[in-house]
Amino acid sequence: MIEATSCGGVVIHRGKILALFKSYRNRYEGWVLPKGTVEAGETHEETALREVREESGVRASIVKYIGKSQYNFSVPEDIVTKEVHWYLMISDNYHSRPQREEYFIDSGYYKYHEIYHLLRFSNEKQIVEKAYQEYLEMRAQGIWPGNMRKY
Repeated sequence: MIEATSCGGVVIHRGKILALFKSYRNRYEGWVLPKGTVEAGETHEETALREVREESGVRASIVKYIGKSQYNFSVPEDIVTKEVHWYLMISDNYHSRPQREEYFIDSGYYKYHEIYHLLRFSNEKQIVEKAYQEYLEMRAQGIWPGNMRKY
């Protein structure tokens, strides 16, 4: 068994959530959240920010850690157990640019009910649900970073 650790982000701008559409040689298709593997010497936070930037072109900021998900998948001759650490993030605009080298062909920001139905994996749906709840609670308390005015 191979153990792997990744980090990613649920990026929100004005209530909408960033998602990427991946199409890998017509074998793998679906909407996903940006995430990727921790590189040597990186913290989980650094990995999450780097992966969001690389995969979507979005320069986001971390608001808070929201939890982890775990899943297994098969590779030739072995099974990978993956743990993904997720961060609630904010961006300051809707611009995104999917990373073609990683087979992302589309990206965009979607309303919660839209993204919940678009996402391919149930563990990502659960993380989005948790992140969006945090976002709503922070907004209600007036502490969401996007609520602050810049002078």
